[in-house]
Amino acid sequence: MAGLGLISRNRLLRSVVQAYVTFFRNVPWLVLLFIVLLGLPFQVQTFGMTIPLPGWIKVVIGLALPVSANIAEVVRGAVQSVPTAQWEGAESLGFTRQQTIWQIILPQCVKRMLPPWMNWYATMAMSTPLASLLGVNEVISLTRQAMEAGGNYPELPMSFYGFALLLFLACCYPIARLTMRPERRFAVKT
Repeated sequence: MAGLGLISRNRLLRSVVQAYVTFFRNVPWLVLLFIVLLGLPFQVQTFGMTIPLPGWIKVVIGLALPVSANIAEVVRGAVQSVPTAQWEGAESLGFTRQQTIWQIILPQCVKRMLPPWMNWYATMAMSTPLASLLGVNEVISLTRQAMEAGGNYPELPMSFYGFALLLFLACCYPIARLTMRPERRFAVKT
């Protein structure tokens, strides 16, 4: 939705979304994670219930903010890459702007947005080790704990971190391969 906000005719909305996108695209992810982790409460009181806010939820929020800002730019770029003749044709057929965007423009943008979306998925997956610096358990912190339990022998890091690397590869590579099918399907035939 932020990507559509970047092309909105409403100047106020466009300015607010642009400020959001500019800020979160340009802040260091680790600093942002520290701010989110320390700035959000450990629990939230609502309707008489106490809802805990564990560290992993804060990490998800902290990583989602910059990724969503970058995805907004992907959407904006894809929408603006659609030829103006498509917009003009929809206007001549009496489509409203909302109908034009949802029924004509966005379906054409899928093929343009899919590769960068998957790139950002992989980037976010590869950024999860930043959570270990915040004390949130994830693959790298668990690897470090396993090496400590194994006595911290000098030969351990290569095999343990190699295993962690294989886990990341096992997570991201199938998604990249599965992405190729829709990319071929939506490819422009020349």
